[in-house]
Amino acid sequence: MQKLKAFFTNPYVILFLWFVPSLLAVVKGVYFGDGTTANYNNYIIYKHNFLNVIHQHPLFGPEPQFYFDLNHYGPVFALVIAPFALLPNHIGVILWTMFNAWILYQAVMMLPMKREHCLLILFINANSMVGSSGNVEVNPLITALIIFSYVFIKRKQDFWAALVIILGTAIKLYGIVGLAFFFFSENKLKFILSLFFWSAVCFVLPMLISSPAYIIKTYQDWYPDLVAKNAANVVSNRADRCVMGMITKIFGLKHLSNLIVLLPALLLLGVSYLRNKFWQNTQYQLLLLASVLIFTVIYSTGSEPPTYIIAFIGVGIWFMNLNRPATVFEWFLFIFALLITSFSNSDVIPKFIRVNYILPYALIALPCLIIWLTTIYEMLTRDFDKE
Repeated sequence: MQKLKAFFTNPYVILFLWFVPSLLAVVKGVYFGDGTTANYNNYIIYKHNFLNVIHQHPLFGPEPQFYFDLNHYGPVFALVIAPFALLPNHIGVILWTMFNAWILYQAVMMLPMKREHCLLILFINANSMVGSSGNVEVNPLITALIIFSYVFIKRKQDFWAALVIILGTAIKLYGIVGLAFFFFSENKLKFILSLFFWSAVCFVLPMLISSPAYIIKTYQDWYPDLVAKNAANVVSNRADRCVMGMITKIFGLKHLSNLIVLLPALLLLGVSYLRNKFWQNTQYQLLLLASVLIFTVIYSTGSEPPTYIIAFIGVGIWFMNLNRPATVFEWFLFIFALLITSFSNSDVIPKFIRVNYILPYALIALPCLIIWLTTIYEMLTRDFDKE
């Protein structure tokens, strides 16, 4: 058992499992596909975010001559993707994927946990990272920014915490959940002022490569675009892999309002803050981080299987932050999540179960929902003073 643990926490093993399969996944799509950009369509969307901003073309409309699907990322993303978009596609897409893997690796390793626990979080998320890399997703970057927002507040670097929150929100609205760590800040005024500062900077910066009028118009267009995307997600066969989607698909409730599910969830999340005497307790903080990462995905109608790398990093943080030894129930939840959430799209799950149950009923969200509720319960009942 000790040798097995040593293997799973060997930094060289983790480096290999984290980066090499992800590299192979994107290289396969680039060099061994059908020779078209359809194999890395997401990257082409990202690239045209940059191209449309500098040429001041509409940012959110369809461009079937270049890619399928739609761009839903804000104009600030043009600055993030620019170093990769300026390169030839086959180079830019590989470097972009490796950048996402690297930044999430760095974020997890910066967590205030034992080094071996950080490595184990990476190990149990290696499969999710491969899935994200194969789809050339931006979600590892978003996950990293959420983690950074907590880490910087923990390190009393509120100025930089504000930057990653605003940057994450301006790229993909998921980043706004970094505000959940506001109460952990020991200099809340500095934090608030920093948020205003970086909001202004991120609003103005894209104007340097386009124009003020264009950027203002783009932000005006972004809200209706996101509203339309949410409506499309509800009827999508791929998106809406969330709690609301699971309920509507299982019980056939086609006109269920998301607020009926979302408002009680927000209330539960708010209740988890009540033990304010533990706001500066690291174990309590890590449970909230896990809760926020899971919440972000399981209550978003835009959630797809590759999005669950955000939630599963949260699952890893929760499991590594348990008050040891783990119970049989906690082991069951972890293995259940590993199979149904992380490996739901793989051959580990029999095709019959995957096609007829997990995908049609959005059951990918079920293990994460139970773990999220368990995390809330722990935050309200765990005796952190004795740890």
